[in-house]
Amino acid sequence: MSLNSQLEHLQSRYVGTGHADTIKFEWLQTQHRDTYATCAGHGSLAAYFAVAENESIGRVRFNLIEKMVRPCGPAPQQD
Repeated sequence: MSLNSQLEHLQSRYVGTGHADTIKFEWLQTQHRDTYATCAGHGSLAAYFAVAENESIGRVRFNLIEKMVRPCGPAPQQD
């Protein structure tokens, strides 16, 4: 397989790898959502954040899931 066909296969299989038309904001948004999902999904990470923020684990998970809606704020203006 050539390098381009391998890249196309990865991009079709994994949404977060982007494509040729992915802008910086979309890529950054995907990275933030993946990070929040990982932190909310792994109990030990959620517990670590709960201790650091002096909150309950449930509240930390709730906050992380809420941040996934708009992790980087509003989208930039398209020209």
